[in-house]
Formats: sequence, C-alpha cells, structure tokens
Amino acid sequence: MARAGLTAERVTAAAAELADEIGFDNVTLSALARHFGVKDASLYSHVKNVRDLRTRVALLAGGELIDEIAVAVAGRSGRDALTAFADAYRAYALAHPGRYAATQIRVDPAAVADAPAMRRTVEITYGMLRGYGLAEPDLTDAVRLLRSTFHGYISIEAQGGFNHVRDVEASWRRAVEALHVLLEHWPASPTEEANHA
Repeated sequence: MARAGLTAERVTAAAAELADEIGFDNVTLSALARHFGVKDASLYSHVKNVRDLRTRVALLAGGELIDEIAVAVAGRSGRDALTAFADAYRAYALAHPGRYAATQIRVDPAAVADAPAMRRTVEITYGMLRGYGLAEPDLTDAVRLLRSTFHGYISIEAQGGFNHVRDVEASWRRAVEALHVLLEHWPASPTEEANHA
C-alpha cells in the first residue's frame, strides 16, 4: 500500500487486524510498516512508539467489545442480561484473539480518561450489576469476579485446554448460571455482618 492516506486511525485499525492474525504481542512498528509497504519512520508521524500503538489498539478493541455487549444486553436484566453480556464477551474474544489480548493490557490512566468507550464499559457493566441490588464496594468485587471468570474460561478454551468429554458450551452455560445464582445471593461483607450482630 502507498504511504498516502495513512492516518492514526488507519494505522490503529491495521494494527488491530494484524493482532488477530499474528498475535497482539507480535505487533510491532516494523511489522506494521511492512504491512503498509513503508519504512518504519513513516509511522512515527501517526503514533509515538509501539506502546502508543498498543494503547490505541487496546482502546479500539475495548470500544468494539463494549459496543457488542451493549447491543446484546439492551432491554435485558438479571439472568438474561448477564447471559447476553457473557456470550457477547466470549464471542468477541474468540473471534478476535489479538484484539481481545489488547483489552487485557494495563493502559495509562490518562489515555483511559479521554476514552468514551472506557466510560461506557463502566456504565454498562456496573449498570447490569446494579440490577442485582449491588452497591460499592460489592460492585467492584463483582466486576472483578466476572472479568476473571470470563477471561480464565475463554483463555483456556482458546488454547484448547478443555480436554474432557464434557461439552465446552454446556460448561460455559453452567458457569454463567452459577454466576447468576451467586450474584443473586451475594454474601454480606464482614462489616455488614458485624453491624447486624
């Protein structure tokens, strides 16, 4: 491809595509320059360095992921919302492994502060969990539980790590149902228990 028409957005989108093809950790400015048929130096007018490029991919992927989740959970609550959320999360992660890997990196808080998609992620995720009657600090604890459960399951699945004869899809359904039951019966914090003693 010719250098003409390169923008930060085009470079980021190409890096996201490349991440899905070769793995997020393998996305470098050199690999991207080869993709566009330009010299590495040509990309520096669009991205600062590889860290900036990876941050841009992470924010792009995070926005795509929450857009898909938002469509899935719209008009739903409780078990239906959780199931739709979980399924959209898993579908995106499995369809876009490189982009999904990008969503797991630690991003500079300043970059997140300027990213509407990240604020939307918080709003949609916390909004779904408020439907279970949760408030802080339980909301944050529940978000961390969901994220670690989804990420752990999807990572093992993507690597072919579930070798048992039990159907992987059936296990996923049971895991999401178990999360729903847990969220409905969220344990009281030690402070609350002490106050009611």
